Amino acid sequence: MEELIKKAGILIEALPYIQKFSNKTVVVKYGGNAMINDELKNSVMEDIILLKYIGLNPIVVHGGGPDISAALNQFGIKTTFINGLRVTDSETMRIAQMVLVGKTNKEIVSLLNCKGGKAIGFCGIDGGFIRCEKHMTDIDGEKQDLGFVGDIVKVDPHIIQHISNDAYIPVIAPIGMDDEGQSYNINADSVAAAIAAATSAEKLILLTDVEGVKDDNGQVIFETAKDEIHEMIQSGTISGGMIPKVLGCLDALDAGVKGVHIIDGRVPHCLLLEIFTKTGIGTLIKGSNY
Repeated sequence: MEELIKKAGILIEALPYIQKFSNKTVVVKYGGNAMINDELKNSVMEDIILLKYIGLNPIVVHGGGPDISAALNQFGIKTTFINGLRVTDSETMRIAQMVLVGKTNKEIVSLLNCKGGKAIGFCGIDGGFIRCEKHMTDIDGEKQDLGFVGDIVKVDPHIIQHISNDAYIPVIAPIGMDDEGQSYNINADSVAAAIAAATSAEKLILLTDVEGVKDDNGQVIFETAKDEIHEMIQSGTISGGMIPKVLGCLDALDAGVKGVHIIDGRVPHCLLLEIFTKTGIGTLIKGSNY
């Protein structure tokens, strides 16, 4: 009986959050080990379907770097990264699009559908809803061309909102196009942040392989604000690969997203634990309108 009462208590703890976020859009950036480990993969899919069933509107944006690298290896194509971005010539772009749209995206859609969801997969080329331009990266003060790597210029949210506001879960591969119809590979974190901004999402949640943003003592910071993030970057508390991730989060907040969560996707049911418990399990960066 005590165990049953504890379970009831968990549901009651979640009730105010279910009420607060009903009919609100939540963008989930799905990546890291949660895409590789089968147990974690199933856990995330179950969380997303539950979010939909209890009244939230989840939108999934996925990465797929390991799948792309594996495919390139099969074709004997060497992979080069500069500033964390894959150098993408025309053949690499062809394979990346094939893998992200034709394999990774459809595997996620299939898994969601098999578990009782109604998922629809597409990419930024569909309906031309993600427009981009060539990204030029900065190396020692000089701009370098990485090939078909894109920076987002505009997101038209109509198609996403139409699907999400119905019974369906949009699953989006990070491929966009320019005005001439050329495809570009885009950083999935950037796509998730741009879509969250364009859809006026309540939350943007990034699944990562870290516990969250940590302070100087290595402890996870459960809540913080935009100004504090800038201070932590300047002090060196936030460094390395976490810097572009949190800067993307700040862009989403500036565009009106109320809160951004950086959570550990290696924890089973991490989405439910972050959204529906008092403390959560990762770092919440709050916007001014939170």
